[in-house]
Amino acid sequence: MGCVFGKEISSSETPSGEVVVGRRRENGEDRDLAAPSGRREKVGTVNKADGGGEGGGSDVGEVQKGRDQKNENTRPKGERRKSKPSPRLSNPPKNVHGEQVAAGWPSWLSEVAGEAINGWIPRRADAFEKLAKASNCTYSNVYKARDNLTGNIVALKKVRFDNLEPESVRFMAREILILRRLDHPNVITLQGLVTSRMSCSLYLVFDYMDHDLAGLAASPGIKFTEAQVKCYMHQLLSGLEHCHNRHVLHRDIKGSNLLIDGGGVLKIADFGLASIFDPNKKQPMTSRVVTLWYRPPELLLGATDYGVGVDLWSAGCILAELLAGKPIMPGRTEVEQLHKIFKLCGSPSEEYWKKSRLPHATIFKPQQSYRRCIAETFKDFPPSSLPLIETLLAIDPAERQTATAALQSAFFTTKPYACEPSILPKYPPSKEMDAKRRDEEARRQRAAGKSNADGARRNRHRGRAVRAIPAPEANAELQVNIDRRRLITQANAKSKSEKFPPPHQDGTLGYTLGSSHHIDPAYEPSEVPFTSMNFSYSKEPIQTWSGPLVEPVTGGSPRRKTKSSKKDSNKKGKESM
Repeated sequence: MGCVFGKEISSSETPSGEVVVGRRRENGEDRDLAAPSGRREKVGTVNKADGGGEGGGSDVGEVQKGRDQKNENTRPKGERRKSKPSPRLSNPPKNVHGEQVAAGWPSWLSEVAGEAINGWIPRRADAFEKLAKASNCTYSNVYKARDNLTGNIVALKKVRFDNLEPESVRFMAREILILRRLDHPNVITLQGLVTSRMSCSLYLVFDYMDHDLAGLAASPGIKFTEAQVKCYMHQLLSGLEHCHNRHVLHRDIKGSNLLIDGGGVLKIADFGLASIFDPNKKQPMTSRVVTLWYRPPELLLGATDYGVGVDLWSAGCILAELLAGKPIMPGRTEVEQLHKIFKLCGSPSEEYWKKSRLPHATIFKPQQSYRRCIAETFKDFPPSSLPLIETLLAIDPAERQTATAALQSAFFTTKPYACEPSILPKYPPSKEMDAKRRDEEARRQRAAGKSNADGARRNRHRGRAVRAIPAPEANAELQVNIDRRRLITQANAKSKSEKFPPPHQDGTLGYTLGSSHHIDPAYEPSEVPFTSMNFSYSKEPIQTWSGPLVEPVTGGSPRRKTKSSKKDSNKKGKESM
């Protein structure tokens, strides 16, 4: 079917009351096809297959082509030619925006992140029935729900964002774009989106998983065999290989984000902190990603130019944790986390410090040199696992290689081989939230038993002063410097989207600190102060807020004014008057 046009053509050869709508060739001469000016006719090209001859639509097409060339030549030099909308732009054309709103999408979502929802139709919230809360993440809440249409059990992830802030909506939509880009058995699949035209919230729909790796590892009585560890690690590295081949960095690999279904299939989930990267082009990214226990040293040192090495470091921590039965570097602060990394993996070389030029290098660079002792620390691990752990936990990110190289390591090519996911043991549903509940219940029971035994001695005198316990000076001062530097960095950020998400609350992420199952008291190092930093300023006493805000009393209670003193003061005031 040919194109249609009906533009007016002004010509001095035509009568004043007519409009030229085409041109026909008769007897070797070109003649205009005119119509009365009161009625504008549209002439379309006729394909030869439809019976059109040379004197029909082909001549009209030549006229249209000549007119386009004429308009091109008469266009002013300063005027730019209108370009067609690029499909790579995040904002769709106006007609696509109208179609998305008509399909039921909110206008604020279509205007800012139309590409993320292009081609999809939203699900209604009343099509699902919430059953229970599955997990509570930093930037989202996950609910267990039933799809009323299919009867399937699904997971609804409610994303936290501000629909009035375009940057917040773009940050949220980035997760949707990344999930639609990925398609792998070991990566969670986005099944749909739940919202409405008048809604200010958005739910992401996934298949519900019964377990996560953190919950299984924390379950009492569960001890993974070497073949089972290889099975889980092979699935994790296969999913990371797919993500990295699609230029996606997860940036939050940890046990609670590795979901496992009833058939033993592991799926990488929670791409809320994920980002798209270009290996051939440097692009600044935030260093405030990855849960503290699994965060690589370059991010702790403030690196903004990084690649797949951040995910591989986290995978190395997961591998050692599965073999050891507990987290290998459970730091409570960034300073302590770096201290644990240097004690286990060795201090960075001088060449690395000069090459990396990391922002926090002057603050965290230790004066004492630590020797790498991974082989000695994990001497009870399978021998084939040590070279892979050494590679994944390399201080220099370039030495961690790739997920493809890790899959080809001797760890997966020596016996016992990785078992099939289908033959893994069938465990009762267990997630990290369940492990936290068990730890909280055990802690309450221990506290209740201790209070009953020491009930008489736990009574406190009202007159006793509350004693404030100061925080460790080195950590407190370093944390102040880090926060000050972070505020300056965020204020000067080139991209506003890098300010999303807000800084991690590291104490609320990962496993519960002090968990009896994860942290063995015998494993905790002795209280060695991290004194490898030089302070060029005097240390002032740190103000704490754990005690009552009252002024210190010196020499007994203050003297109260008596009535006589008040009268004397009044007399003095009258005399002065």
